[in-house]
Amino acid sequence: MSLRDFKTSNPVFHGFFWDDGKSSKKTMSVTGIFIKSMLGILVIAAITGYLWKLNEAGTPMKWFTLGGMLGSIVLSIVISVRKEWAHFLVPLYIIAKGFFLGGFSSYAHRNFPELPYQAIGVTIVTFFVMLVLYQLRIIVVTKKLRSVIITASVSIFVVYIISWILGFFGIKSYIWGTSWFAIVFNIIAAIVASFALLLDFDYIERYKNRAPKQKEWIATWGLLATLLWLYIEVLRLMQKLARRF
Repeated sequence: MSLRDFKTSNPVFHGFFWDDGKSSKKTMSVTGIFIKSMLGILVIAAITGYLWKLNEAGTPMKWFTLGGMLGSIVLSIVISVRKEWAHFLVPLYIIAKGFFLGGFSSYAHRNFPELPYQAIGVTIVTFFVMLVLYQLRIIVVTKKLRSVIITASVSIFVVYIISWILGFFGIKSYIWGTSWFAIVFNIIAAIVASFALLLDFDYIERYKNRAPKQKEWIATWGLLATLLWLYIEVLRLMQKLARRF
């Protein structure tokens, strides 16, 4: 089976990115992905901490959040069509995501100081739990499971996009409130994000020591995208529960 034919739930891990006309002696490694991912997380944490200080000083976070979100979306699109640029586009994506997360989580940090740290803790624990479940094959990544997670992920993002667009017309979606419907939706989204990690692990395991070394940037992009999605869902859920109770 060729790399081009392999499918996964994470769009940044599509076979398109692995179609490389040039051979390389160096190949993608788990260590390389881990180092790049950790550096990315440190950059995001630094930017987030800086924005939190600005927010506490009274600086509005709206444009940081919006700019970071739009920037990360545009960069993701460019990376998807220009995979050979990933080595410098992914770092820019990480910076943009840092501004988005910094602005997004600044409200929680200012009003509920402990929530962001708790969300980080839950995200880390979830990551390792899913990794253990995958490594021990307690959960096996099958074609059916992959299809379910793909469908669920796409459906959730479509709901978010529609709700975001409706917001421009003054129509507030139920998913942004603190109703039980909104809370349940958040829980489902967090669960789907958690299971998406399994597919990322599966993909990396299949192609470690096989794909070209430069593809570590694409793998890092996909893994960080899933982790950050999980963190956002956990933080949103905690904020809703804190407001409601």
